Amino acid sequence: MKASKQLTTNLQAILVDLIELHLQGKQAHWNVVGKNFRDLHLQLDEIIEDARLFADELAERMRALQAVPDGRSRAVAEGTSLPPFPAGLVDTRDTVTLVVALLEGTVKTMRDVHDQVDEEDPTTADILHGFIGKLEQYAWMVDAENITPTAKVVTAKGANEKATV
Repeated sequence: MKASKQLTTNLQAILVDLIELHLQGKQAHWNVVGKNFRDLHLQLDEIIEDARLFADELAERMRALQAVPDGRSRAVAEGTSLPPFPAGLVDTRDTVTLVVALLEGTVKTMRDVHDQVDEEDPTTADILHGFIGKLEQYAWMVDAENITPTAKVVTAKGANEKATV
């Protein structure tokens, strides 16, 4: 099978967002500071690794479809839909907000073109399903750092009393 121009364009849009996610994830990884720094720093490594793997898998799928992926810095900068990550040191709470936006933006690109991709090449759409599932899981897990709990836990002072929730 040879990818149509539209399929190539759609896959290229996803590719540049995955590359940008990796690059901006590294920027966040290097410059995050504040409470829970280490946990977020390590979690960013997981996201970065998967973004790189996903970009490589997608680019190789494009080649299998006789499309030509473009991962050059100029193509990424001109083609990405993701907002830029700020320069300088960024507090963990702000980093969480920014990284979640990057993850959700990358997923949005995939969802925006998914039906067109699926119509022409269900195999590639299946690959995207896996990417979407993992990136949405990362967004949830990272976002949990900033979410306010809703449960009120009251514990009894007596040793024989059970805690109530």
